[in-house]
Amino acid sequence: MKTLAALTALTGLAFGVACGAAVAAEPPAAPSATPVKHTSLAVCNKQADAKKLTGPERAKFVKDCRGGKSS
Repeated sequence: MKTLAALTALTGLAFGVACGAAVAAEPPAAPSATPVKHTSLAVCNKQADAKKLTGPERAKFVKDCRGGKSS
């Protein structure tokens, strides 16, 4: 029974090493040609000030603005 446990442990270790080597062999992902640009919080707050938004409406506007959603 000890032999079976040792064999199972060694098999698991070998599998883990093989998977790690496969992941390490993959080249890093190339950067996107058009990186996602998020609007800064300051810009979104200025826009919310200009619209005179307050409370939940302001919070939703800023969240959508930061996420790149148009309003």
